Amino acid sequence: MPFIDSNPEALVAMGNADPTQPIVILNMLRFRETALEGFGVDGMSGRDAFMRYGQMNAEDDVTYGAEPIWVGPAHNTIIGDEKWDLVLLVRYPSRQHFIDKLNDATYLASAQVRAAALEASRAIELTQFLPAQ
Repeated sequence: MPFIDSNPEALVAMGNADPTQPIVILNMLRFRETALEGFGVDGMSGRDAFMRYGQMNAEDDVTYGAEPIWVGPAHNTIIGDEKWDLVLLVRYPSRQHFIDKLNDATYLASAQVRAAALEASRAIELTQFLPAQ
């Protein structure tokens, strides 16, 4: 099932958790063949439009401390049958940094480009049990 927008219940749950805890967001992305029109990425592939979204975030300085720690293509789904084009792990200094980003008006404008680029996506909040090696 294609999902693009945030789950309001998940955002409420995040808001009720420790705001200072560092988190990692697992992003699984499937690009549209051609991005939706009307969002400033007309004629671009979904992949290129998503790259533009990333550039917009960097240019507008709405990263909120986001640090991509792993980015790569998805190959074979071993459990399940979903197909993904790209997977990212993005570390945030705290849960509150991520929440603040999602509420930033400049970010919300660029998020429209993200939606135009994607056919489907997942964003899963992760925390760490063991210290990083």
